[in-house]
Amino acid sequence: MTTTAVPAQTFTPTRRRFTVDEFLAMDQAGIFHPEERLELLDGDVCEIAPIGVASAHGIDIVGRELVYQLHERALVRVRGLVQLDDLNLPIPDSAVLRLRDDYRRAHPTPADIFLIVEAYDNPKQFDRNARLSRYAAAGIPEVWIANVAARQVEAFHDPVDGVYQSSRIVSADGRISPRAFPDIVLTVGEFLLGDPAGEGDDTGTPGTDS
Repeated sequence: MTTTAVPAQTFTPTRRRFTVDEFLAMDQAGIFHPEERLELLDGDVCEIAPIGVASAHGIDIVGRELVYQLHERALVRVRGLVQLDDLNLPIPDSAVLRLRDDYRRAHPTPADIFLIVEAYDNPKQFDRNARLSRYAAAGIPEVWIANVAARQVEAFHDPVDGVYQSSRIVSADGRISPRAFPDIVLTVGEFLLGDPAGEGDDTGTPGTDS
C-alpha cells in the first residue's frame, strides 16, 4: 500500500487591531491599570518607555518657553494624547494646538495641531521613522525631533503622501521658530540638555512619563 504524506497545517493568527473608540472605551471600563502609560499606534496598544532625565528636562524647558511666548495665541499640551486617525492615538512629548474650548470633549486632531515636538536620548527607545511617518500621513505640518545625545534638533515640514518633503538640522547654538509663529524664537541649546558639557545623567527614571 502506498501512503501519501499530508503536510501539516499551520495556523496563522489574525491580528486584532483596535480603533481609537475601542481603546478609549477599554480605558473607561478600567481594563488598563491606572498607572500604565499607554498609546494606540496603528491599532496596537503600546506601553510608553520611560523618558530619560535629559529629555524630560528638555521637554519641560521647551514647553515652558512655548507657553510663555504663545500666551493667548496657542495651547501647549505636554505629554497628552492627540488623535491622528481612527487607529492612532499617540502621546507626543509636546504639541502646540489651536486655541479651542472643547478639548475636554475630544482629543486634538491633525486640524488642531501646529507643531509636535519629540525628544530622546536613547534611540533604542524611540522609533524615529515610525513616529515621523505617522505624523506625516496625518498631515501634521511641522515636527521637531530633539536628539539630546547629538545636541541637535531635526525640523520636518511639508508632508505630502505620508512623507515630509523638507527638513533641516539645527545645532545647539542655533535658533529655531515654529513655522506657524515665526516671531517665536527658541535657542536650541537651552532645551536640549541641562548640562552644557553633556555630562548629565541621561538614564531613564522608572515611573517617569513619556
